[in-house]
Amino acid sequence: MFRLVCVNCGADYNQNEIIYHCPKCGHLLTVEYDMDTIDISRAEWDKRPLRLWRYKELLPVAGEPVSLQEGGTPLYHLKTIGKELGLKELYAKHEGMNPSGSFKDRGMTVGVSMAIQLGMKTVACASTGNTSASLAVYAAKAGIPAVVLLPAGKVALGKVAQALMHGAKVIAIRGNFDKALEMVHDLCINEGLYLLNSVNPYRLEGQKTIGFEAVDQLGGVPDRFVLPVGNAGNISAVYKGLLELQNLGFIDSLPMMTGIQAEGASPVVDAIHNKREVLVPEANPETVATAIRIGAPVNAEKALRAIRETNGTAIAVTDEEILAMQRSLARKEGIGVEPASAASVAGIKKLAEEGLIDKDERIVCVVTGHLLKDPEAVIKQCEPPTEIDANLESLLSVLR
Repeated sequence: MFRLVCVNCGADYNQNEIIYHCPKCGHLLTVEYDMDTIDISRAEWDKRPLRLWRYKELLPVAGEPVSLQEGGTPLYHLKTIGKELGLKELYAKHEGMNPSGSFKDRGMTVGVSMAIQLGMKTVACASTGNTSASLAVYAAKAGIPAVVLLPAGKVALGKVAQALMHGAKVIAIRGNFDKALEMVHDLCINEGLYLLNSVNPYRLEGQKTIGFEAVDQLGGVPDRFVLPVGNAGNISAVYKGLLELQNLGFIDSLPMMTGIQAEGASPVVDAIHNKREVLVPEANPETVATAIRIGAPVNAEKALRAIRETNGTAIAVTDEEILAMQRSLARKEGIGVEPASAASVAGIKKLAEEGLIDKDERIVCVVTGHLLKDPEAVIKQCEPPTEIDANLESLLSVLR
């Protein structure tokens, strides 16, 4: 049993209502379960495969979900980078190993399943890339149309290609992501499409399972959970999910929720450092990390609460620090991620070097998308292949 509840005024709404904000006060909604009706044991969960739907009792979907076997992503011990930073227990959970190559699949398996459950015929989103790719994939699986709005010229080609190949109606607007989100929200309200940006509370229900899996893979709760912050849905979702595990008695502590933003798009960091209750949007966000190039995160209210209530923090990193960590993850750990993904580990490096974290902490960094999501960013950083004549002498000369 669950209901939709306003995070501000506490008003509750029927789960079958198609709403994205509280009609009374305009704030965000969350899915609240009646924990007394959750009939599941840790032992029963442990018998199931490590996949997202292992945790179905804490998800809102009734019946068969629209699924591509998402979740179960690897948790890597970053031994080389950790040793360099003096961090013995530094881990990366690689969400780029999901079906479409990003963590967005966790939200979309739940979101598209709920669209079907609610009788919606068409799904839509605005996107910096990964959301559009994932929505297109899951809409194709469900057999329903998808409409995506992108900021023209600001989305990595690998992500645009995914949305196009999977049959979405892709529309590029001459404006930034925040404008695209405003437009698609109006479209959905006025024309009856189902909005699947992270303002939709069901989207975040899928994303919270990142935290569930990390706890199960570690065999306990990490001291710190670190996530890149764009629209701020992921950090909010993981915090919510871990609170639910605590309420069920499955864990007895919460990690310090830590958000990492790019310097050119860091309104959450600004709010934390300046102790602001209301976020000041960044009018012209800019960063090489396209997935987090967002100036007005819709889930900022939830994210600030997650960080503050766990004594966490938020920090901004430069594009140069992000790209350097992208290279380090690939060349020192064998883990290929897109730039925004590397922000989480880059942030930990910065915190460690500034003496702002305990070296004995057990830390999980979420790396959110696969290397091939943004091949252009890779090519710009790397030397081109060496071209030689087709003979052994030429080959040996370049190897020497």
